[in-house]
Amino acid sequence: MALRIVFMGTPAFSVPVLDAVIDAGHNIVAVYAQPPRPAGRGMTDTKSPVHLRADGLGIPVITPVNFKDEANRANFQALKADAAVVVAYGLILPEAILSSPRLGCFNVHASKLPRWRGAAPIQRAIMAGDAVTAVNVMKMERGLDTGPVCLGRDIAIPPEMTAGILHDTLSIAGAELMAEALVRLEAGTLQCTPQPQDGVTYATKIDKSETRIDFTRPASQVINHIRGLSPAPGAWLEAMTHGKAERIKVLFATEMEANDTPGTVLDDHLTIACGTNAIRLTHVQRAGKKPVSAEEFQRGFHLAPGTRLT
Repeated sequence: MALRIVFMGTPAFSVPVLDAVIDAGHNIVAVYAQPPRPAGRGMTDTKSPVHLRADGLGIPVITPVNFKDEANRANFQALKADAAVVVAYGLILPEAILSSPRLGCFNVHASKLPRWRGAAPIQRAIMAGDAVTAVNVMKMERGLDTGPVCLGRDIAIPPEMTAGILHDTLSIAGAELMAEALVRLEAGTLQCTPQPQDGVTYATKIDKSETRIDFTRPASQVINHIRGLSPAPGAWLEAMTHGKAERIKVLFATEMEANDTPGTVLDDHLTIACGTNAIRLTHVQRAGKKPVSAEEFQRGFHLAPGTRLT
């Protein structure tokens, strides 16, 4: 017997989970997503990936700005859901919403809880140099990602993995876990365990002010910073071209042995000295351009050896 589900999600990360719930045969009575936002060069209102996917499937989409309005709460309660599946929705759910579905609200969270609760767990795990993260299905309660964990799967973070690759890996794994969680929920066998009190960290939203590369840090930390912000929003350095400063987004780099003043370009292969050792840029992107290899970049821009990047 299929469950009556309200799905709540917004970005591309959530779409595989929506598809998995549908493929499992459950009845999605409504999809909640963030309202269309201005995007693109024309800044026209654009529907989110989840909104577009639901439209394509013929599922009604509801886009409240928040749940402070009593009418929005009443509309949700009127759906009489067995459960809500929540994946990167983007709104804090009040108690009136959390307590409305008969069996509860269940969230896919992309970290090894209680580590990296909050908005940017994928980026923060890589930026911190974590070797392992996880994806969890958590029963939601009031509080920021504090609910008991029902299912989890560890995911390795190898040195070459960027936030973009990890995002896709966790999204697929989260879809598989949620499908399994709903099987157990329907059978009455889903067991959820309170999170440990120790090891809590918070993954605050990435601020633009922290995206600039700081070459005074050790090369290993600079590389983690680059990987954790690749491909978006992107770690960047500033270089001069035709007398003007230009931001160059760095998408990937490797560590090299070197000893020089941090921020100094050491050779024609885009090796740049750091506080300890150096990094060699392998893939970069100029503003408004496509990503290119370091070799291609040097043919069109060329950062000469001896250049100091502040």
